[in-house]
Formats: sequence, C-alpha cells, structure tokens
Amino acid sequence: MTGALRVAVVGGGPGGLYTAALLKRLDPDREITVWERNAPDDTFGFGIVLSDETLGGIEHADPVVYEALRKEFVRWDAIDIVHRGIRHTCGGHGFAALGRRRLLHILHERCRSLGVELRFRTPAPPPDRLRETHDLVVAADGVRSATRGRYADVFRPRVTGHRCRYIWLAADLAFDAFRFEIAETEHGVMQLHGYPYAAGSSTVIVEMREEVWRAAGFDALDERESVERCAKIFADALGGRPLHSNRSVWTTFRTVTNARWSHGNLVLLGDAAHTAHFSIGSGTKLAVEDALALAACLEEQPSLPKALAAYEEERKPVVASTQRAARASLEWFEDLALHLDRPPRQFAFGLLTRSRRVTHANLRMRDPRFTEAVEREFGCPPGTPPMFTPFRLRGLTLRNRVVVSPMDMYSAVDGVPGDFHLVHLGARALGGAGLVMTEMVCVSPEGRITPGCTGLWSGKQAEAWRRITDFVHRQAPGTAIGVQLGHSGRKGSTRRMWEGMDEPLPRGNWPLVAASPLPYRPGSQIPRQLTRARLTDIREQFVNAAVRAARAGFDLLELHCAHGYLLSGFLSPLTNLRTDAYGGSLERRLRFPLEVFDAVREVWPEERPMTVRISATDWAEGGTTAEEAVEIARAFAAHGADAIDVSTGQVVAEEQPEFGRSYQVPFADRIRRAVGVPVIAVGAISSWDDVNSLILAGRADLCALGRPHLYDPHWTLHAAVEQGYTGPAAVWPAPYRAGSRRPPTGRTDAPKPRLTLGR
Repeated sequence: MTGALRVAVVGGGPGGLYTAALLKRLDPDREITVWERNAPDDTFGFGIVLSDETLGGIEHADPVVYEALRKEFVRWDAIDIVHRGIRHTCGGHGFAALGRRRLLHILHERCRSLGVELRFRTPAPPPDRLRETHDLVVAADGVRSATRGRYADVFRPRVTGHRCRYIWLAADLAFDAFRFEIAETEHGVMQLHGYPYAAGSSTVIVEMREEVWRAAGFDALDERESVERCAKIFADALGGRPLHSNRSVWTTFRTVTNARWSHGNLVLLGDAAHTAHFSIGSGTKLAVEDALALAACLEEQPSLPKALAAYEEERKPVVASTQRAARASLEWFEDLALHLDRPPRQFAFGLLTRSRRVTHANLRMRDPRFTEAVEREFGCPPGTPPMFTPFRLRGLTLRNRVVVSPMDMYSAVDGVPGDFHLVHLGARALGGAGLVMTEMVCVSPEGRITPGCTGLWSGKQAEAWRRITDFVHRQAPGTAIGVQLGHSGRKGSTRRMWEGMDEPLPRGNWPLVAASPLPYRPGSQIPRQLTRARLTDIREQFVNAAVRAARAGFDLLELHCAHGYLLSGFLSPLTNLRTDAYGGSLERRLRFPLEVFDAVREVWPEERPMTVRISATDWAEGGTTAEEAVEIARAFAAHGADAIDVSTGQVVAEEQPEFGRSYQVPFADRIRRAVGVPVIAVGAISSWDDVNSLILAGRADLCALGRPHLYDPHWTLHAAVEQGYTGPAAVWPAPYRAGSRRPPTGRTDAPKPRLTLGR
C-alpha cells in the first residue's frame, strides 16, 4: 500500500513503539504519532524474553533495532527445576532477555531518529476522533484496552480469568538458568519463575492458587510486606537476597481473545488483541510479531482493508495456537499440587513438556543425558521409546501403549460385521498397535446410531465377531482386541456419517429412548423417557451382549458412557432432567450407568479388563465440569473399572470445543492424578512424539489414535522404524518383514553450489 498515511498509535509499550518505527522506516512520508499516558520510564515489569524466531524477524526488518538489542542481551540455554530439594537441569533451550526499561529506551531512540512523534504523559484522543483524523489507528493499549472496549460490539472480546495470583518482582542476582522452584508450605504449594535479564539482575514471578494466597495471608499485606514475605519463602533460591518491586501488585492472569481484530481503519495489536500466559513466554514477543506482520501486510497489500484482513488472517491462527499452548501451561501450574508426588525426573519432564510445544523428541535433541535419565527412571529398557513399554490391565498385558481408537464404520448389515470389518480391524492389528478397539457395538437394534452399525444382540453377530478375534489372535499374536459396548440413546436412527451426520433417516426410523425426552438438535426425533422397567430391560441387553462378547473372544470390554449416547445422557446435567432417583445430583445421575457397569462386570470374565469411556466435559455452559468428571471417574474406578478412557464433548449439539493438538489430554491427566486410576488419552494425538511425551510425563498410560490409523494402518510399526526401534513391542508379521525398512526415494542431496554471487 503506497502513499502518505497518517497513523495514530495508542499505547507506548514495545508493540506500539515497534509498529511506529517499522511503519516510518518503510515509508518516511508517513506522519506517525504515539500516545502514551505514562512517563517514558514508567514500566511495570523488569525483564522480557524474546525467542530466536522473533529476533530473526527483527533482524531482517530493522537491523538497527536488532543490533541495539543484541548488545544488551543476556543469553543462556538451561532450565533448572527445583523440587523437594532436588535440582534437575535441562540444557539446549536457548533464551535471550533484556530489561524492559532498556528495551523501551532503544525503541524510543529508534522512533525519534526516524521522525515518529512520541507524546508521553498524554492520553490519546477518543478513538472516534482518531479514526476521523487519521488513515490508520493502531490500538496497542494493553490488556485493559479502552479502545477495544469502545468497540466491544464489533471486536466481541472475551476475557477469561484464572485461578492463580501472581506478582512481578526482581532480585539483585543473575540466575544462571531459567529457574522454576516449588515451595510446599503449610498453606499450600507456591512456585517461583525466575530468569536473568541483565548482569546481576533477574525477574522473579511468584505464583500460587487463589486459596493458597488467601490462606497465607497475602490478601492482608501491603506491597512491602508481600515482597518481604516472598523473599523469605524463596530464600534458598535467592541466596538470602531481598526482592524488589515496581508498583507490583498481586493480580490474576486474564486471557483475552477477540472475534475480530479490525474495524474500519482501526486495528488491535498485542495485549489489546490477545494475551498468552507468561509461563510460555512474553506478551512482548507476540506484540513484536504482530507489529512485523502488520507492517508487512501494509507493504504487500494494495489497500488498507485488504492489508488489515491479511494481517488478521496471518496472525490469528498463530496466536490461537500460542494461546492453546499457554492455556495448557497455565492449567498445569494451576493444578501443580496434583503433580508433586510424581517421580522427581518425571515431575521435571512434565513441567518442561506442559505446553505440548516441547516434546520428548525435542528434549532428546536438546539434552540427551537429561532425557535418558527420565527414561531410565520411568523404566524404559535401553533403546526403547516410552510408547514401546508394556502395560498391564488386570490379566492382560499390552505389549505397547498404542490403542486403535474406536471408530464407527457404519458398514454392517443387520448388525453383522462382515469382510470390511475383518479387513479393517485385521489390518490395524497387523499394524502393531497394542490394543485394537472395535467401533461402538450396539446392544439392541434400537440402540444403533445408523442402520450400518454393528451389534451383539444375536448369536449370528457373535459368530461374525469370533471370526475377527480369531484372525487377530492367530495372525497378529501379541495384539489384543477390545469391544466397546453402547446404546445410541437419543442420537440413534440417523443416516450414515457420509450421508449426513446426525441427520434423521428419510425412512425406516425406529423409536428412540433417553434419560429425558430431549431431541439432540432441532429436527431430531424426540426420544421417550425411560421408565424403571425399560431401564431394567436395557441393562439386561448390555449383560447379554457382554456374555456374547466374552464368547466371541474379546480380550477387553469398554462401556461407552460418552458422546451423548444413552449412558452418557444420564451423566450430563444438560441431558438428564429427571426428578426421580436417576436424576438431579451427580450421585443420582451416576446411578444407572453404574448399575449397567456392575451388571456387565459380573458376567465379564474376571481376568479380562473392563474400561469406561466418558466425556470429561460437555464444552457447554451448565454441562459436566472437569471436577465432576473426576468424580465420575472415581465412581467407576470404585466399582472396578480398570482404566478410564477420557474423551470429551459430543453430548449436546451446541457445544463449543476448544480444539487443538492433544486438547483432551489435560482432562485425562487430571483424572489420573486425582483418582489414581490408569487412563487412556484421546483427542488429536497424531504423532509418535506426542505418544512418547504423554506416556513419559505420566499424563496418560495408553494413547488412543483414530485418524492416524485410518491414514496408515501400520502406524505403530512405522513409528518403530522411524525411531530405530526393533524389539518385542513392535513385531513385523513375517510376510511383511521385507517392508520394515523405509523404501528409498529420489535423491535430495545433490551437491550445493559452492559460490553464490550477489547482484
């Protein structure tokens, strides 16, 4: 976009200043003014951390700023984790930090040298006026952005509070690593996050749960008293030195998101647009990256509307990914007390991999000695990745930690699995997974989701399943096969997925039943509320199906209490509105699913394990909470469940899932820690690196993968090849052994030019 442009920047923090400098450098004819209500040296933090990626962007965009920053940086590559008097160090990470005040001075100097007008101690004019008098208005006025608030109906911000209090302080010493220190006090667990930012200076953040903060009396202390108290609690880490504040106050982190980032000629940037918890990095980093993207889009696009649309399109996915990682990190620290009793090195590994951005493979590359020590403590034999360690459930030992997740195929005729199911399940058993699960196998014709669902309500169906289990046991010895039993409830009598997911059948519908007479979505059939007599009938259908499953040779049985199907419908307060003994409190909502579980466990062979799949959240207001999910898991474990398969959602049509890589794992982790029951983690786990990371960190005992096994039936065997593993946990079938090495591809290592001449 060419031509002179009058630009107003609201907010003189790093994001606003760097935006002004970039825009002025790219077009000296621009008239750019920055309004900052505070004085030039006013800042409320101490040090900031920038990644190598961000620094690379700065270097290419403005070498002058980069060179000034480079001279100031404190660099280090280690992370120290101190817990219960033991320090674990992991190297190879690479950090660069400098003082926030020094960063502001560098940006002030750069802006002035370019001709940007800086107005300190001057509140910006109202945004309506700025929009009239300027071609572009950049709102970089922070997490409490007044500009964003003025147009809240357009930007549709969402501000989410969290459960910890923290305070930003400084110490007169330079840590030699990024330091995490845990203090277990009489009031609860507290943590210190610290890193150097200048010679002899470190940023120190002290954080704890709200209830711990109040129990420790911090709510009654002034700033000086709080600082002195924190210094005493973390005296060992500080070497007895005092802490310093800078108008520091205890606050709670707030996650900011916006549906839109621009409105006409106004655009949000930095904390005004988004925030990400400090435990994964700096808000300054995101703001600087926003500035780089905005400047580039203004340079590349032919008009302002297209430039702002391109900026939002480029940055939104990146920020959303960062916020998902930040949310995972934030919640790990919120639930820190649940992790304290993990083995020491596993605790450290869990902290390092909490955001899911640092993984097992990352750490093996960064610090092999540290990672190998974690593996030894976990029990990995030499050369054995965590995913290829065995796991025992009751009388069944799985040779590895990979599960082929239940996936509905909708390809049966009258509930009978046919050749398709033999090939589908048989191929995945030959592919090396420790456990292969069937789709949801329905306990009655009325319990089907679609006409293509499989069943176990007849002897003919049981015989067909026996053909499949015999194939798995004979041709893929060492692979177990499990059956998932369920009843569709109000989500039945629909078309096959590829014909219209959750759409009612055009003809041949059967009547539906459910905990309460609520349709799944508008246009869906209204189910009948189950009477006591019908509850008994359905319980017996589960029992009869379990007996047939045992005779069919299945090694494990899973009871499907998730995804809004019949038993799940009893558990959720959104779908169970009953006023009898089976509705109301969680204890009553659990009653029928537990009755079914007990009845099935009674007939299921004692030595064979039984698991339960649950939806740990409904992703909808008023639905099952994470705390209730723990109690649901606790109840099933008390009744004899050998593991909990932790999924989420699909209970109500109006759900709003927070999708992302391994997005359901935190629910499994929480249940595993709180209940002490083995868990199966599911949900966008796609790589063997993810599986290794989750298993080694103790977040899950088994990992169930669906789509990866549709893409590659031999996913597990290929994971072994890619990691150089050969051993009993990943045995290639004899006819396939010739394919156990990756086929050669076209040459990609042609000699590079020895000399490249510039223009």
